[in-house]
Amino acid sequence: MKTKKVLKCTATSLFLIVFAFGCAGTKTKSQSEKDVARDDLRTMTAQTLDQLYQKEPAAKDAVAGAAGYAVFSDFGIKVGLMGGAHGKGMAVNNTTKQGTFMDMVELQPGLGVGAEKYHIVFIFENPEAFNKFVTSGWELGANAMAAAKDDKGKGGGDAGAVTVSDGVKMYQLSDTGAIVGVSITGAKYYKDDDLN
Repeated sequence: MKTKKVLKCTATSLFLIVFAFGCAGTKTKSQSEKDVARDDLRTMTAQTLDQLYQKEPAAKDAVAGAAGYAVFSDFGIKVGLMGGAHGKGMAVNNTTKQGTFMDMVELQPGLGVGAEKYHIVFIFENPEAFNKFVTSGWELGANAMAAAKDDKGKGGGDAGAVTVSDGVKMYQLSDTGAIVGVSITGAKYYKDDDLN
């Protein structure tokens, strides 16, 4: 009986989280609201990169020498056994300097309560990885994260980063700019049709 009750509460929590994040993105924006949203994302990207470079100076060369990079600001909520996060960001092609505005959604299984804001920086080491991320969308599952944790801490020019896919490295920063352990699972990244 207790198991049924826990499952029902978990399902209800998950539904409310997904519903809340889904509703947050359905309102059509005016042109001026879109311009403000784009400017906010550009500012967030610049500030996040500055924070990263302060903590990991070698990351500046890694970003500059990459095919492209992407920066996201995510807000997550955890209630009971399930949680979720929704965020926005932008991916930048280092050759063309063109920015593509992106969305992300994440499901976070595991016990917990509370809210958390964090930032993610992806570094794409080759054009194929960058183009796939921007044009096809991208999913980051638990298997990728297990492999990423094994790669963490190798040091070198990208100390603090983890490899999450072939040709893709990632940093996760707290809202204060501290580099934190990577904890993202079940995340999906896709182009924001409203802002592009």
